[in-house]
Amino acid sequence: MIQGEYIAEWCRYTLDFKFEARTSRTSMMHKDTYLIRLTSPDKRISYGEVPLFKGLSAEDTPAFESLLSEACSNPPSTLKEPPCSSIAFGFESAFANLENEERTPWQNGEYGIPINGLIWMGDKELMQRRIAEKLNDGFRILKLKIGGIRFDDEIDLLKIIRKSFSKSDLEIRLDANGSFTQANALDRLNILSAFNIHSLEQPIKAGQTETMADICIKSPVAIALDEELIGKRTHDEKVALLNAINPQYIILKPALCGGFRDAADYAAIIGEDRWWATSALESNLGLYAIGRWLSHYNLSMPQGLGTGLLYSNNIPSPLEMHNAALWCNNDRTWRIPENLPWQV
Repeated sequence: MIQGEYIAEWCRYTLDFKFEARTSRTSMMHKDTYLIRLTSPDKRISYGEVPLFKGLSAEDTPAFESLLSEACSNPPSTLKEPPCSSIAFGFESAFANLENEERTPWQNGEYGIPINGLIWMGDKELMQRRIAEKLNDGFRILKLKIGGIRFDDEIDLLKIIRKSFSKSDLEIRLDANGSFTQANALDRLNILSAFNIHSLEQPIKAGQTETMADICIKSPVAIALDEELIGKRTHDEKVALLNAINPQYIILKPALCGGFRDAADYAAIIGEDRWWATSALESNLGLYAIGRWLSHYNLSMPQGLGTGLLYSNNIPSPLEMHNAALWCNNDRTWRIPENLPWQV
């Protein structure tokens, strides 16, 4: 039971990409996020990230900063009943940093969480170079974002990959970000099946429950729900959604699907071996929080935690990426930027 007076403050923090980050929805050079600073009754200080994702988070409205200020006015109440996904994520993270629970082996640097190599969209030649870089870095599971260039060019890239790497040598995951249509989704999935694809995330836009259910039944490629899970839902609503669509997999982005408690609920409903988690362009604060959460699970497959190296001004942290895994190196320390414009 949380007791005493907690003080929460927030500020906006702009992350700068090292390159133009493209999806089928948008193109970005910068991403705004929000940080919170939580002071406990005994004056310990903890930080969390409230990673609003413009254009994707369900709570992306002009009133968001007012909502965040209200959440900071009563931190224990916000933790108990958060108003939205990103605020749940941030407050759960900040309070967890103040708990005196035993550190997990991952937090102690004893192992790394296996991850896939993420290939961002670009023209055909740029994507080919990025694929080569990830393979040279030792990744044997690649996730390609598709839907931003000609489908024929994306097929050419898959042909090049499969000429050198068989299914047993390299796992390929695809993310369509809802770029397929009801008319072409199954045709495209049939074409893609020739390349031994592990799974394809969100073939069509979210909210088309009957069509998505039909695709999951008929597709020769396993389907994973992603954007379909965005927004807070009750337990019964989650059960109803997953029963109605019955996907082969779900992708859990805690910042978008209700926070860590809701993500854990989704994981329990779908069952082991049918989910993995990915980050959603968080800073290292958010990425560490996801890693800590995942380190409490016996993970059966690589996760999608590759955002830490995207930014030129990410927050210095113990996180490291090597050997196709996310590690916690406790010889390195957190360095929260000074003189941030904190407000309540």
